[in-house]
Amino acid sequence: MEKPRRELKESKAYWERATKVIMDGTQLYSKGPMINIFGVAPTYLRRGRAGHVWDVDGNEYIDYTSGVGSVILGYGYPRVNAAITKQLEDGTNLGLIHPLEVEVAELLCEVVPCAEMVRFMKTGGGATTAAVRLARAYTGRDVVIKGEYHGWHDWAMASAKRNAGIPRALAGTVFYAEYNDIEAVKRLFREHKDQIAAVITEPVQLEPPKAGYLEQLRDIAHQNGALLIFDEVVSGFRFALGGAQEYFSVTPDLACFGKGMSNGMPLSAVVGRREIFKQVQDRIFMSTTFGGEMLSLAAALANIQEIRDQPVLERVWALGRRLQDGANALAKKIGVNLKCIGYPPRILVVAPTSAGEEDILLKSLFLQETVKRGVLMAWQMFPMYTHTDEDIDRTLEVFDAAMGVCKQAVESESVMSFLEGPPVKWVEVL
Repeated sequence: MEKPRRELKESKAYWERATKVIMDGTQLYSKGPMINIFGVAPTYLRRGRAGHVWDVDGNEYIDYTSGVGSVILGYGYPRVNAAITKQLEDGTNLGLIHPLEVEVAELLCEVVPCAEMVRFMKTGGGATTAAVRLARAYTGRDVVIKGEYHGWHDWAMASAKRNAGIPRALAGTVFYAEYNDIEAVKRLFREHKDQIAAVITEPVQLEPPKAGYLEQLRDIAHQNGALLIFDEVVSGFRFALGGAQEYFSVTPDLACFGKGMSNGMPLSAVVGRREIFKQVQDRIFMSTTFGGEMLSLAAALANIQEIRDQPVLERVWALGRRLQDGANALAKKIGVNLKCIGYPPRILVVAPTSAGEEDILLKSLFLQETVKRGVLMAWQMFPMYTHTDEDIDRTLEVFDAAMGVCKQAVESESVMSFLEGPPVKWVEVL
């Protein structure tokens, strides 16, 4: 397949400017140039439409970053755009409460199994922080068992590697339990008896929950007087309208939603049992000027209604399944050690070694060769409703060609020599 030369002068120029005035050069590590091959992949995007994006140099890509998972319908989706535009004429953030707060909260309580009351925030990390504070206030306890990543706030990063600036005293209040390791959760409850306020976890990432795992989490938490919190910032509105809790039929006490809630607009929410909110509302302080910002609320209302009214999730799952199955079949045919894991709405390409680690050079080469051919992805792939069948066909053609290069590189025993920039890397969280 022909590889047209992609000019990236503007991307490189913006990055040079950014490193002088922005810490780390970016607001989100998952958008930074280190997640792809710098100098080969674009660093800056200018616009998006449906399932495609264009970089600042004018190059077009089939896009699976999907706003880092925040866009589910597609870029510039008409129903959402119309709602935002209409609301813009009436204002964005008035000095008293807007009816949209009530309307979106009622809709969340209608579609999310655990939702009886709601509090709006702006980011996923804000929602998880609010949920943990609610749990601590409700139980009167301090200790939290957490999953791998729940945001950058003090409580979540207290025991992480990059924890400078966080009071050392918080390190003893949060403990990590690996997903699907129920014995680790039981051990932590034994070691911190009557101290644990909550278990917070993503109900699903890429690895399926073991049989009974989510149910056991709920039961163990309740038996020990703690709450179960589902971080559905990524899984919400992708796995099912009511989130992964609906998909797996396990209802938590509290849940956090964000990315898929408003098709790319900045809004998140913590939802859960009314009893929890009511009991602590006079003893807790959670207040934010932009929690009721109306453009994002209008977008959320339109987005959730569209997911409910149209076959959005059926389409997203079908597209993702075609992409995942097709890629895995190609890898097997070509004989290259690449694999698409996860669920159809949230896919990750990995290059597993026999030792169970990741061949980062092989993965880097695959990302390099796909972006050169006009397919943009990064840490994960999120199919969108407005991706077309032609997009999937073209993507699989690109995968075929990219895997062919990977096979050639492996056989040469010098994958590094095929790279046109530094290998990809991710910021360590734990």
